[in-house]
Amino acid sequence: MIIGIASGKGGTGKTTVAVNLAYVRERVHYMDCDVEGPNGHLFLKPEIDSERDSNILVPELIKDRCTYCGVCAEVCAYNAIFVAENNWTLFRELCHGCGSCTYFCPEKALKEVPVSIGTIREGRRGNIIFTGGELNIGEAMSPPLIRDVKRRMNREMDVIIDAPPGTTCPAIEGIKDSDFVILVAEPTSFGLEDLKLMVEVVKKLNIPFGIFLNKKGMGGEGIIESFAESENIEIVGELPFDRTIGELTSRGEIISRVDDKYKEIFLNVWKWLEEHLERDSSGKR
Repeated sequence: MIIGIASGKGGTGKTTVAVNLAYVRERVHYMDCDVEGPNGHLFLKPEIDSERDSNILVPELIKDRCTYCGVCAEVCAYNAIFVAENNWTLFRELCHGCGSCTYFCPEKALKEVPVSIGTIREGRRGNIIFTGGELNIGEAMSPPLIRDVKRRMNREMDVIIDAPPGTTCPAIEGIKDSDFVILVAEPTSFGLEDLKLMVEVVKKLNIPFGIFLNKKGMGGEGIIESFAESENIEIVGELPFDRTIGELTSRGEIISRVDDKYKEIFLNVWKWLEEHLERDSSGKR
């Protein structure tokens, strides 16, 4: 099964949930798709055995063929190309590498050249396969890198996708095609409002989902539970607001490795997921 771990905002404990779910599983592929701020490796500490650039193909002008007709600019959905008399300009930060300009150019005056947007690292820790992406500093778009990371998914084992936070394109790219999405939320007013936005996203994507309540007891008592009950959303697990958890995670420790009571929490999440997806595949809800 492919489990996406997402959150409406940063700082909710999304990676904490993701790495612990990976750690307690016998065989799992952990994919760090939070490419603008990857930190899963700080906890899992995998032995990296492969590192390579991730590229997108961007257009490059062949000047002696170009008639400056402007077709390439017209078909570019992202306004990444400007054409004027004897002037062709590419705004590289806007280019999505879709290839439309090259395909539709009547003079074949464009060629595609690879440009690095980030790095993909692969390795393992025990039975955990690790794949993570890191966007180059200054790059404006992360979805192409996220897609490149996900292309390395091992579908013969369970997969944990640590998705980017928020409700924008990177987050959607991270969780789409998941069998189930766990929305990590904290019991604050901001946490609740951003959770509501993320709930709307997964509903539109038509992906089954549940809530993992992190930092329970920090305040805002019951606001996440009340929302979940009102929307008929199941809470798949929860972690308390505990100083010990904060101290362990600040040192890069995996809490389920250190304390069996936390391990049991995440084992129960996997048990819940297996039962839920089995019911779902049987046509029950």
